[in-house]
Amino acid sequence: MKLELAKSAGFCYGVRRAVRMAEQAAEQGRACVMLGPIIHNNSVIEYLASLGVGLIQRPEEAEPGTAVIIRSHGEGRAAYEALAERGCPLIDATCPNVSRIHQIVSQAEEAGRKVVIIGSPTHPEVAAIAGWCARPLVFEGVQALSDWLEGEPERRNLPVTMVSQTTSTQIIWDKCVEKAKKECTNLKIFDTICNATYKRQSEAQALAARSDAVVVIGGRESSNTKRLAELCEALCPKVVWIERAAELEPSTLCRKASIGITAGASTPEWIIKEVYDKMSDENIEIEESFAEMLEKSIKTLNTGEKVTGVVTGITPTEIYVDLGTKHAGYIPVSELTDDPTVKVEDLVKVGDEIETYVMRVNDQEGVVTLSKKRLDTVKSWEDIEQAKEDHTTVEGVVTEENKGGVVVSIKGVRVFVPASQTGLPRDTPMSQLVKQKVRLRITEVNRARKRVVGSIRAVEAEERAAKAAEVWANIEEGKRYTGTVKSLTSYGAFVDIGGVDGMVHISELSWSRIKHPSEVVSVGDTVEVYVISFDRDKKKISLGMKDRTQNPWEVFTGKYQPGDVANVRVVKLMTFGAFAEIVPGVDGLIHISQIADHRIDKPGDVLSEGQMVDVKIIDIDYDKQKVSLSIRALLEGQDADDSAESDGDNEE
Repeated sequence: MKLELAKSAGFCYGVRRAVRMAEQAAEQGRACVMLGPIIHNNSVIEYLASLGVGLIQRPEEAEPGTAVIIRSHGEGRAAYEALAERGCPLIDATCPNVSRIHQIVSQAEEAGRKVVIIGSPTHPEVAAIAGWCARPLVFEGVQALSDWLEGEPERRNLPVTMVSQTTSTQIIWDKCVEKAKKECTNLKIFDTICNATYKRQSEAQALAARSDAVVVIGGRESSNTKRLAELCEALCPKVVWIERAAELEPSTLCRKASIGITAGASTPEWIIKEVYDKMSDENIEIEESFAEMLEKSIKTLNTGEKVTGVVTGITPTEIYVDLGTKHAGYIPVSELTDDPTVKVEDLVKVGDEIETYVMRVNDQEGVVTLSKKRLDTVKSWEDIEQAKEDHTTVEGVVTEENKGGVVVSIKGVRVFVPASQTGLPRDTPMSQLVKQKVRLRITEVNRARKRVVGSIRAVEAEERAAKAAEVWANIEEGKRYTGTVKSLTSYGAFVDIGGVDGMVHISELSWSRIKHPSEVVSVGDTVEVYVISFDRDKKKISLGMKDRTQNPWEVFTGKYQPGDVANVRVVKLMTFGAFAEIVPGVDGLIHISQIADHRIDKPGDVLSEGQMVDVKIIDIDYDKQKVSLSIRALLEGQDADDSAESDGDNEE
């Protein structure tokens, strides 16, 4: 006969902690009582009674001044208040996982949210959770939840916070979560199923599937032991549920080649061993496995220690980690990463093995606070030092701006980048870099002083040099580029075509006559340019923006002939006349003698720059591409027409 004991059989850390706290109270000689059975196991309760630990069912039964042990399932707020009124010191043995649910529901109700608890309404743990809010709803399964949601349509819009009894099954919880997500418009979900329960149930199912019989050990009042038996019965033809070894009849297991043993969370190791001893004469194997189990369960954790655990749950504020010890491990979301752009679910998932750093140990509450980013920081220092030695580029997020520059977080390490090394133009606000991902080169590392200096500009300069080399290697006249306007001067615009700046002269920005480049482009604009000429030795490039396929002279000659009238814009006044734009890129001269039908001292007496006037094209020099215009010709023609009309009227 082969016997196999489930690895997670027996006390969970919450129950073990509660029993140990009761034992310590008895050892100190304190007069103390349990408010309700501290755990669901009569043998343990009898054992504690033998140590002098009494049992009461209601706070009113406690003698004033008597220490009262709050059981691992916890109690509602009213019980704490009643005991305080009686002057009873508390020994709070509530499981840390359960205590956290109390905090969640209490805060949820204070925020005006509706608390929904998934679990057995009669279970002490559920009653305790419900006791921390005034009007909670308790549903045993998805059908009860569905009935409530579908009872009144407006319930779907209520702000709902949903938690689970720690010993509920994952299947029930998952179905309830799926239903709530489909129906509720304002939902917060906290997966509070205890990993120890889930792990115990999973191992029991695997054990039942490969065994001919399974012995389940645990108290009849224990709901988690009952669930173990039910899960095993679904997978194994023979399941025996007992509380003590005396209840086991060996004949019921005759001819079973393989027998599995599992136990509920309230079953102490000595009862499991008692059962095993009755079933086998080879006790050494079980004694060794129990020794290992006990050694792990009482292992002491120290601040600063590196530990490895398994992620068992994720909430908006914390990540639950099973460390395989008596402590409940929690990583605050703020201690997961320094990168504000990363989502928690992208970094960790339930079931992942995670290496962390112990920040704080609270043996009284059985809780250890962990940090992943601090452990990452230790490793990151090594990477930072290596990056400086190898002159490699690293990536980080700008977290803040200060007087002299910006701070970049690289895997938890603060790197200072002086203003001159940010790569920003002078007088540009450095605040625009905050929360941005940047690439930089490490220039100084002093681990003793925790000082690291970096340069964003160095990376940009190197990348720009590489791009410039590529441009010079492939440049040719007429080649087109998409560039960015970097700066403007009175005589043109400088455009970055990929690591190299070229200049577009003001005359090459537009066919129209302009006074300043800002009339056509602005710094930061993306523009299409082409190479007019270049000098590799002097590193100069002349660029053009005007569309060469649209020759203004050809446009003009195709539209106008001598004698035609055009509406033109006066663009420049001279002493001898005025230049006017006929079409973009082609100007004509209105000589001073052609501006008016009478003598004028200067063009400005009649015209102003920007004015639109009608003119007659009196001459076109096709060879020199010059055009002569006249306002006077139109005025004299109008006078002649008026005179002819007047003569006609007199004849009549």
